[in-house]
Amino acid sequence: MQRPNSSSPTSPVANRPQNPPNPVKSAPNSGLLSAVVVVASLGYFVDIYDLILFSIVRVKSLAELGIVDKVAVKTQGEYLLSMQMGGMLLGGILWGILGDKKGRLSVLFGSILMYSLANLANAYVHTLEQYAWLRLIAGIGLAGELGAGITLVSESLPKERRGLGTMIVATVGVSGAMLGYWVGSRLGWRTAYLVGGGLGLALLVLRVSVFESGMFQKTKESTVARGNFLALFTNTRLLGRYLRCLLIGVPLWFVVGILITFSPEFADTLGVRVPASEAPVTAGLAVFWCYFGLVFGDFFSGGLSQLLKSRNRALQIFLAFCTLMVGVYLFGLRGATPTFFYGVCFVVGISVGFWALFVTVAAEQFGTNLRATVATTAPNFARGAVVLLVPAFRWAEAHLGGRITGAAALGGLTLVVAFWAVSTLPESFGKDLDYNEPT
Repeated sequence: MQRPNSSSPTSPVANRPQNPPNPVKSAPNSGLLSAVVVVASLGYFVDIYDLILFSIVRVKSLAELGIVDKVAVKTQGEYLLSMQMGGMLLGGILWGILGDKKGRLSVLFGSILMYSLANLANAYVHTLEQYAWLRLIAGIGLAGELGAGITLVSESLPKERRGLGTMIVATVGVSGAMLGYWVGSRLGWRTAYLVGGGLGLALLVLRVSVFESGMFQKTKESTVARGNFLALFTNTRLLGRYLRCLLIGVPLWFVVGILITFSPEFADTLGVRVPASEAPVTAGLAVFWCYFGLVFGDFFSGGLSQLLKSRNRALQIFLAFCTLMVGVYLFGLRGATPTFFYGVCFVVGISVGFWALFVTVAAEQFGTNLRATVATTAPNFARGAVVLLVPAFRWAEAHLGGRITGAAALGGLTLVVAFWAVSTLPESFGKDLDYNEPT
């Protein structure tokens, strides 16, 4: 009678090859500054650059396409954002399955190639429909990089150091938003898309220095089913764990997709006063300062999880901090100046800087045969929650007493649910990841 694998009580030894081959060329991936960490970090940098670029150039790009009416800019902007996020939902499933079936490395570079080409094409659009379809394609491409990168880093580094590796990926990656703001505001929106596409294509030359995960190579040699996305919904134990992972990431996209993206509207409602020496609040600058804060937040949350030796406790602390800062944003800015408003956006960004920690937890919760599927779909479903959060916010705004109370109700709900999800997940710090899930 076979005994269960001690590293995972849910994973039978039968799911492993009896004499797994030694992974080929896996050693170069094992350092904190190894090629896999560098490439994953730079890939996420370009990913975030493109992901946030539309929010920065939305008004300018739509104006050049002949859409200048405020209502039309708002509705068409939301349409384009929905196309991008819809693409990410589709891409999350596609790349996640491919990551477990074909390999983490194939997805990492395939996704970078797709969104880079879409970026280049975005620079030459002349109609709204062209813009929309290219944002859909870009969204599909953007869906794969982070999950594949985090999975590859998590499986390549020693278990005691993988949190530091994903912390580096996130810290470098989210700073792409700041470059996006600078390029978008200084060089024009078409040039900004060209720069993003060029950066992505340049990154592909580093492919030769990155090697596939040894854990994936072992699983590939076995007969276990890999990338079975439906198993996450037909197995109640897996489903419960998966849904809780998803819910942890939703508050970040409430903050970015609602509070920061619609910051000019919130500033008007809050009565932010504009001195003669300052300009009114813009979404581009709010995004810049929020993502600048995210750089520090991802660094601190990753480091805190290592210091506490607990992913869950670090996430709980940051969710509590986020709750405090959402309250400050909604109820503490009346009569503030734009400078003070941006300062709060910066601290709000720090408070939601647990994105890579969230993806790391999702990756660590599942076996090698489903890890890429979960690590890729979870962040994209959380990002895609914006598609539901925006109409939910509009409903709350209309029925719960206005923009501020509606946002407070929706934000409070996402934070409470996320805190519950973290509190009921098994701790994954230092967990041995070399096992498979029974599907």
